[in-house]
Amino acid sequence: MTIKHALFPLPLAGIRVLDFTHALAGPYCTMLLGDLGADVVKIEPPTGDHSRQWGPPFINGESSYFLSINRNKRSVVLDLKSPAAQTVAQDLAMASDVVVENFKPGAMARLGLDAKKLQAMKPALVYASISGFGQNQPTLAGYDQIAQGTSGMMSMNAIPDGPPTKVGVPIGDITAGMFASQAVLAALIERATTGKGRHIDVALNDSLLALFTYQAGRYFATREVPRQEGNYHPTIAPYGTFAVSDGFINVAVATDAQYARFCEAIRVPELADDPRFATNAQRQAERTELVRAVQAHLNEDTREHWLARFEQFSIPAGPILDIEEAFASPLATARDMRVEIEHPTSGRIDQVGAPWKIDGASSPIRMPPPLLGQHTEEVLREWLHR
Repeated sequence: MTIKHALFPLPLAGIRVLDFTHALAGPYCTMLLGDLGADVVKIEPPTGDHSRQWGPPFINGESSYFLSINRNKRSVVLDLKSPAAQTVAQDLAMASDVVVENFKPGAMARLGLDAKKLQAMKPALVYASISGFGQNQPTLAGYDQIAQGTSGMMSMNAIPDGPPTKVGVPIGDITAGMFASQAVLAALIERATTGKGRHIDVALNDSLLALFTYQAGRYFATREVPRQEGNYHPTIAPYGTFAVSDGFINVAVATDAQYARFCEAIRVPELADDPRFATNAQRQAERTELVRAVQAHLNEDTREHWLARFEQFSIPAGPILDIEEAFASPLATARDMRVEIEHPTSGRIDQVGAPWKIDGASSPIRMPPPLLGQHTEEVLREWLHR
């Protein structure tokens, strides 16, 4: 399928989002809304979002970190320590459909910009708060790595007998931003019927706990704390990462029928008849021996050979790519997942494309990440007629 750029209007065209966010979780949420067509106005202090200073790398003075999560937004500078700026912020909120913030719990109330006050003034306002541990935990500051530890994620993301290891991307921030955007969309749908908004409270720790799904189910069922499995599946075997003569591949054998074909594909059909490995439960119980037997044969040939062989036998398998290979792969290029845009100071820069395709079209990057305060006068004129 050829991916084309989306035609206007996008699904959220006409929705105004007032963005009081910084760092990652909040900006990721509002970027998703912007990618869906919302008019996102990012309120920044005179010093800018924290992430404007995070680097290297910088591209002509602009942080690549900031650039990665702030497209399709306009920037307005307001010093919220000033009562006059707080009044302007309230006025902007009254002109908005959605407010998103990720300050430490209690900070927005001190600024007179909390959900209770703003929704009393405008009941239709949808208000989303993102924090590390929830609005009822005001003493805890939320950072992704802290939440990866408190949620149990780091204990799971490790090789057997290895140290706790964080996920290679800030998955707590990202999932919190995703869950917040999802809840905002649901609240907007409800508001169309009821005329009333909601206050959404999303925590990084909760978001990571929500990702445990079947691992949590296993623990609830057995009361056994999941072991560190490394690259192997805790329930299915053989399912994991295997070495080949020139690198590594992933193999996912999910059924007994697939297992029989897998044994034929690696030219060891006798493994399918081995009573130790007759069922998935037995294969999982004897996983160490099974992996040893399988690995001895996979070592004999290359990644290209085995992937072609597994495709022939309809065995789910795939290469393990680095990030350069992944973005250059047809799996990404055919889906418009690397997009080049023009930035006013950084020039031509690459961005990760939107992960959804709507009616066969990719959401366009309508605006590059903004310069600090680039749109202050423009937004005040459009939204407040000043």
